[in-house]
Amino acid sequence: MPTVLVHIANEDPVLGELEQLPAATDTNVLIKNPRRRDGKDLPNLMSNVTQVIWPLSRVGFIEIVPGGEEEQIIGFVRE
Repeated sequence: MPTVLVHIANEDPVLGELEQLPAATDTNVLIKNPRRRDGKDLPNLMSNVTQVIWPLSRVGFIEIVPGGEEEQIIGFVRE
């Protein structure tokens, strides 16, 4: 389940998880465990909300946040 940062029109970005990335034919996106970037609850949602559906017409773009197992750092070492 990828962690994503969803940029919604005229609102702060929302961090959460997706079951799968939206297809070109989808009209809504389901975000699980929605929260702010710093991990705090969203002020416009009740504290016990675990899933939110937003229409894709309000979403500007979606960033995929690399997880611990997905992130791979490749660097060069000068010896």
